[in-house]
Amino acid sequence: MDFEAIEDQDGIRCSWNVLPNTRIEATRSVVPVATLYTVLKDRPDCPPVMYEPVVCKAPCRAVLNPYCQIDVRGKLWICPFCLQRNQFPPHYKDISQNNLPPELHPQFTTIEYGLSRHSPVPPVFMFVVDTCLELDELKALKDSLILALSLLPPHALVGLITFGTMVQLHELGHQDCPKSYVFRGAKDYNSKQIQEMLGIGTSIRNQPPGAQQPGQFAPQQTYGADRFVQPVEQCEFTLTSILEQLQRDPWPVPNDKRPLRSTGAAVAVAVGMMESAFPNAGGRIMLFCGGPATQGPGMVVGPELKEPMRSHHDIEKDTSRHYRKAVKFYEGLAKRTAAAGHAVDIFSGCLDQVGLAEMKCLVNWTGGHMVLADSFVTTIFKQSFQRVFAKDDQEQLQMGFNATLEVQTTKELKVCGLVGPGISANKKTAIVSDTEIGIGSTSAWRLAAVNPQTTVAVYFEVANQQSQALQPGSRGLIQYVTTYQHSSGQYRMHVTTIARNWAEGSSPDVPASFDQEASAVLMSRIAVFKAEVDEAADVLRWVDRMLIRVCQKFGDYRRDDPASFRLPNNFSMYPQFMYHLRRSQFLQVFNSSPDETAFYRHCLFREDTNNSLTMIQPSLMSYGFEGAPAPVLLDSVSMKPDVILLLDTFFHILIWHGETIAEWRNAGYHEKPEYENLRLLLEAPAEDAQGLLVDRTPVPRYVVCDQHGSQARFLVSKLNPSTSYNTANQYGGGEAVLTDDVNINSFISVLNSLAVKGAS
Repeated sequence: MDFEAIEDQDGIRCSWNVLPNTRIEATRSVVPVATLYTVLKDRPDCPPVMYEPVVCKAPCRAVLNPYCQIDVRGKLWICPFCLQRNQFPPHYKDISQNNLPPELHPQFTTIEYGLSRHSPVPPVFMFVVDTCLELDELKALKDSLILALSLLPPHALVGLITFGTMVQLHELGHQDCPKSYVFRGAKDYNSKQIQEMLGIGTSIRNQPPGAQQPGQFAPQQTYGADRFVQPVEQCEFTLTSILEQLQRDPWPVPNDKRPLRSTGAAVAVAVGMMESAFPNAGGRIMLFCGGPATQGPGMVVGPELKEPMRSHHDIEKDTSRHYRKAVKFYEGLAKRTAAAGHAVDIFSGCLDQVGLAEMKCLVNWTGGHMVLADSFVTTIFKQSFQRVFAKDDQEQLQMGFNATLEVQTTKELKVCGLVGPGISANKKTAIVSDTEIGIGSTSAWRLAAVNPQTTVAVYFEVANQQSQALQPGSRGLIQYVTTYQHSSGQYRMHVTTIARNWAEGSSPDVPASFDQEASAVLMSRIAVFKAEVDEAADVLRWVDRMLIRVCQKFGDYRRDDPASFRLPNNFSMYPQFMYHLRRSQFLQVFNSSPDETAFYRHCLFREDTNNSLTMIQPSLMSYGFEGAPAPVLLDSVSMKPDVILLLDTFFHILIWHGETIAEWRNAGYHEKPEYENLRLLLEAPAEDAQGLLVDRTPVPRYVVCDQHGSQARFLVSKLNPSTSYNTANQYGGGEAVLTDDVNINSFISVLNSLAVKGAS
């Protein structure tokens, strides 16, 4: 079965592509029935159809799809989810076996509808800018923001908040005399106070909206906020001049203090204004911060420099004074933002931490972007920020706003939950399982922002008991319905319907349908979701226990004989993925700050199968004189003096030169015509690295290093230490890695011995 072809068509990867037919058999299969679903998978061969979808009667509301039974003579269709008979609407009167609408063709299991509904307001972008920055940082940030104005659609609304010791909301309606409303940075403003101070909100709606043409936005729907947000085409000059004249925060900062930075108050003002003026309309709050919040609500660290930033140890032992209070504050804001349909993006430009660990819920619950850069001057920030505004062939932004994802299943499946960038929509239906995995107890979720990369993991439970035998040849169906606001203002509905066969638990079809790559990503999402609340040791024990159970269930072995243990081909890589997950920065936080851990986990929760696998088990290519570039083992034996290695960890792209190659390059051999082959060898990995850098968001850190150099640590930390100071070199070649980590051979041999012992 070609899993990648299915992914290209429907944006779906399933852990099991044939489903075990009873709850007991599904539980014994260890890896849950689950899917990775790329919400807006781009399909050039399937443009949106511009009419309303045909839906089943309430309460089912499933959308017409290729798995429905149709009666062309009686103009009826039978819903495969609830088995109700539905009449086709009048405009389907010419339907026949040779004249079917697109949604009934088997290749259109994924289809997008352009709905007649339009958003009353265009997308809103609210920039929230930190002014406690060094002058070169501030200048680089201002340049990026001015450039962003040219990347936004002309009709998009834009506003500006700047913050330091105080928070300033700038009026864009006055060209001659810039005005701003100033808020105290140490105070927490609620939504009602902000409405009253600014004179905005539903109570002062200017006038009832007039007749609106499709594709046009009603300007009076801004509830009095049009002084603060204006279409880019009208306010570009004013906003550019405000940004150009933006100064550093004027409050003096003593040498032993941090600047007073009111990040929490600034975000609260932005959220309060957006939810009052643009409820349930697409919008993004883009926060740019160059340091931690040091005063007011959401404070991360005190202004005294002698007070250090919290570490993982402080958070675990609950010795951080501000952590819990800040998390509670930002979670309250995140819930309000998600409820209003807005996303929050955080761009951090600082060598130290800025408080992403406290603020992560703002991004993770609303589907925003998180970018971690050392400075606003770096390419990582500049290019990642520009890629947020990527456009499609029609010059529309590749982002959807204010989305809702609903899942519908046949009665034998129940929904356990979702792990990904969203929040529960609290929709309790008959298909909701009592078992919760991730964000559970609902069959619908709000995703305030989605893009063509956004991928969610949805977990299911087989509800079928032994006694209720399924009809032979019957299939389990799942339908995903994503309703979102397109950047043109039109509402769209993206529908994907998949069907998977049922099989007896003893049937070989179930194990043969296992997708080890998708399963590794689905299990790692559960593990990382658990790691947010449970002790790290408990999570590692859970990962190990699940892996042993998979090996016991699907391995071929003689009891108590580890040497006899074999896994089928489509399971053979799974233990290796789990080995790398155990060592990864997602579960081992020893070498990362809380901010870095929050960033890494955020990326794992939103990327598709291939990108997530690259994060868990990085890819390694070797370039040498012997032949064409080839993938090699992620192992210390691959580090040879006469090769160049290209490592892709998703977060880093690293080119490593072996000792001999580096000496030749330093001696300048590659510049001599007789050593043309050396020059080509040096250029090849650099070209391949550029190919990887082209379309990845956020932009990875690009590192070029030599064997034994300090930057080589990025490579060494990812390799399996098959040659370390306490193990003999089994394969020849390679460099010893100084670590106490167990290598993969020892890991697999212990796994084999535990698996053959019987039940764990």
